Amino acid sequence: MESDSEMVALPLLPTPIESNYRACTIPYRFPSDNPRKATPTEISWIDLFSNSIPSFKERAESDTTVPDAPVRAEKFAKRYAGILEDLKKDPESHGGPPDCILLCRIRELILRELGFRDIFKKVKDEENAKAISLFPEVVRLSDAIEDEGKRIENLVRGIFAGNIFDLGSAQLAEVFSKDGMSFLASCQNLVPRPWVIDDLDNFQARWVKKPWKKAVIFVDNSGADIILGILPFAREMLRRGMQVVLAANELPSINDVTYIELAEILSKLKDESGQLMGVDTSNLLIANSGNDLPVIDLARVSQEVAYLSTDADLVILEGMGRGIETNLYAQFKCDSLKIGMVKHPEVAQFLGGRLYDCVIKYNEVQN
Repeated sequence: MESDSEMVALPLLPTPIESNYRACTIPYRFPSDNPRKATPTEISWIDLFSNSIPSFKERAESDTTVPDAPVRAEKFAKRYAGILEDLKKDPESHGGPPDCILLCRIRELILRELGFRDIFKKVKDEENAKAISLFPEVVRLSDAIEDEGKRIENLVRGIFAGNIFDLGSAQLAEVFSKDGMSFLASCQNLVPRPWVIDDLDNFQARWVKKPWKKAVIFVDNSGADIILGILPFAREMLRRGMQVVLAANELPSINDVTYIELAEILSKLKDESGQLMGVDTSNLLIANSGNDLPVIDLARVSQEVAYLSTDADLVILEGMGRGIETNLYAQFKCDSLKIGMVKHPEVAQFLGGRLYDCVIKYNEVQN
């Protein structure tokens, strides 16, 4: 499913990878658990994926690029539900025991085998168009904040507000289909600080004190997330003379942005001289991460991203799937920032926070 070229480990991970890195934050089971009996955590996560089947089926049914879409969507729903039930009965079936990467991968495999390549394409395009129209105003509001610390806090809040656009969450998919979402209202309505993991003050202090040279940002969703959250933040880094690499998925998964879509978005946002609202973009690169899931295993990235990361001194993992569910506790050879909103009750419970709580985890490496 991933790119044809060989996948490699992100060079910013400490070695040996096998003993220093695992792409899983929440342990679904422990060595003492019976291998043939699903644990309560496994069951609750299998149920979470099961609850998302109706919204995925609905998107698949209306995919006009696939012949007999309703019939195939029904097949997807039955096949995926069946595999999830199998995993409850025998967690070692279907390549288990399950973790969030396996549960996502099986879902994507079934969709692709049935001919579904990008069931969220229509909603992604609609949300990208809306967000592109709002981009200038969001940037102007940010640029008007003179205090650098306050400006970075505003940009971080924008990342959280944008990250709400996540159709992998059953509750949010339902809210979205009813009302849509207002980015500026979401900025105002974030849960109050302190957030469940809140290193914003440390990150602000480090930002103001001394800029990094090069950041690699593993991005998440289309729409407000990438356009109104990440891009204004990346633009601010460019203003400070940093190089910025935006690493996006190779293949579509839920409403995550792909690297090809991101290139199209940027071409629409830049002016005729290639600037992003007055900021030079020659130090901004878009990279294919090699990934095809809404979560990421950094032991398997594209050679392109690996090469571009070698001299980075800041790595950012954005979004619940990449920044919280798979890499919250990942250690790196350089400074790192994990940032995202908690959109699953199971994650909120694990972290001891609230649903729609915010996570900003900053780790500074002492050189």
